Amino acid sequence: MVKLRIPLSLRNCRHLCGRTAVALTAVVVAVSADACASGPQGPLAAAADFVGDFARHDVHAAAGRTNQPDQAAPALASAWGNLGAQTMSAHTGSARVSGDTATVDYTYEWHLAKNRVWSYTGQLQMGRVDGGWQVRWTASDIHPQLGDTQTMALRETPAPRARVNERSGTDVLIPGVVHRITFTLAQATDPGYTTGALAGALHRFDDTVTANGIVDAARKAGGTYTVALLTETEFNQVSGDLLGLPGVTTAKEWDMVPTDRGFAPDLITQVRKTVIDEVDGKDGWDVVTVNANGADTDLLKEVAPQPVPSFALSLDRTVQNAAQRAVDGRPDKTVMVVVQPSTGALLAVAQNEAADTDGPIATSGLYPPGSTFKTVTAAAAMASGIATPDTVLPCPGRIVIGERTIPNYDSFSLGDVPMSRAYARSCNTSFAELASRLSGDALTTVATKFGVGPDYSIPGLTTVSGSVPPTNDLTQRTENGIGQGRVLVSPFGMALVAATVAHGSAPVPYLLSGHPTKVSATRPAPSPTVIAGLRLMMRKVVLEGTATHIADQGEVYGKTGEAEVEGGSHSWFIGYRGDMAWATMLVDGGSSDNAVAVTRDMLAALPSGST
Repeated sequence: MVKLRIPLSLRNCRHLCGRTAVALTAVVVAVSADACASGPQGPLAAAADFVGDFARHDVHAAAGRTNQPDQAAPALASAWGNLGAQTMSAHTGSARVSGDTATVDYTYEWHLAKNRVWSYTGQLQMGRVDGGWQVRWTASDIHPQLGDTQTMALRETPAPRARVNERSGTDVLIPGVVHRITFTLAQATDPGYTTGALAGALHRFDDTVTANGIVDAARKAGGTYTVALLTETEFNQVSGDLLGLPGVTTAKEWDMVPTDRGFAPDLITQVRKTVIDEVDGKDGWDVVTVNANGADTDLLKEVAPQPVPSFALSLDRTVQNAAQRAVDGRPDKTVMVVVQPSTGALLAVAQNEAADTDGPIATSGLYPPGSTFKTVTAAAAMASGIATPDTVLPCPGRIVIGERTIPNYDSFSLGDVPMSRAYARSCNTSFAELASRLSGDALTTVATKFGVGPDYSIPGLTTVSGSVPPTNDLTQRTENGIGQGRVLVSPFGMALVAATVAHGSAPVPYLLSGHPTKVSATRPAPSPTVIAGLRLMMRKVVLEGTATHIADQGEVYGKTGEAEVEGGSHSWFIGYRGDMAWATMLVDGGSSDNAVAVTRDMLAALPSGST
């Protein structure tokens, strides 16, 4: 739609230019104060009629206002067509008359697809004919730099798609293509043969693919089942094996492609789903002149692509790989979460194949934390003024509180010892007695300060921190105090506990740059006195307590735990070294020594000087 703007000077001389006001119903005209001097057949009015017809996409009417309509019409039409223009607005400016010739300024504004706007100015050459004026046709009536044998063309320059990098800058997801391998059971003339051949071809990339598994999944899908997504390189290795298999189809698709299948595969899959709709930048575009031979000759307009910056993952490739190798070395369901206390960056989220069968348990599985939760109980005791690390507590082999008898491991007894000693040796009886003296909501309140309880909405990652319900029941509170009872915490949540001790306050965990984490509750920092006491006690655990096997890995602070469950116990170890905190857990893994050993394997695999 072309706008109408009639200047005041033109309205004032309507008695002289009566025809002009009618001619300008579809065109914006800016005239000088002496515009009316040219009369109703003046060059300005004729120019306004031409640009108005051009702006309305009435190319034949516009061409008819020139001295060469047969040449003008196709040229004007090609401008609209080659640009793929949606609308255009145009207006004339001042006119300069010299005898039977005149020059009139024009401004064109093209509105192209994808909200692109292109405006420029030029001049129309006018000539007097039979008492009137008309446009002396030349290609410059379309654009001042356009030659008579040239046309304009729109060129697009796609913006490079964003990549996803890990912490040190290497790519983990890149734009590429994948080949979707699907199987339709109803189309397989011999399902056993087809799925056997398919599983054999794909086994080199995923050793969990089996013929029976493909059949079962296809039946559940009730139609076509996606067996695998292969990169271009992978597909080229097996395309010959898949060709002609009844019921098997392949399709090539654009996607974000992992650079390393073994690098945090479940986590990278979640990240891909988060960023897939955000990787496209804004395409660039140019308008060029094209000669009669189809060659580009000049650049009229250039708009550079605007790519989206690469996404940065908090994961550290070195730490992630070290953690993954450490958990892969165990037959039990083993997981590890590593956090940077100073920033909240998730450095590693690792779990082995045995754990994968239960889903993303490293960040969302809930388990009793056992004696690692004595960290929260000790903090609550210090915050309540009940005890300090030097407060002497009884540590008998067993203790009866309410209706519950609490034993130590193998009923060991330390006698009367400072709380720091009871913590280092993981004395259940000492901490059960402390918990019995706490208020009903003390553990809940302090756990929140250490990051356990609130919900964390972390783009690209499913998390649950844990649950510490308040209770006025003495027996229940006693059991909660030693990480049994109704306390349930994820490895992710316990990693935040360790990170809080290291940092002095609970960090806000994050995974993906530009995607901030939302925390459902405030988490006030524990007092410096409480933090100092916990650091002293966690160091004692490594130097003279239940985690001495990891003492050779530098200045490590930690707390072990063995959480009793029906039929066995979970093995836990939380801790930190420098600016790296972790929680390691083995489901039904038995002694906490096993969690300590897995953590030691991770630390030992890191380069010298790593945090």
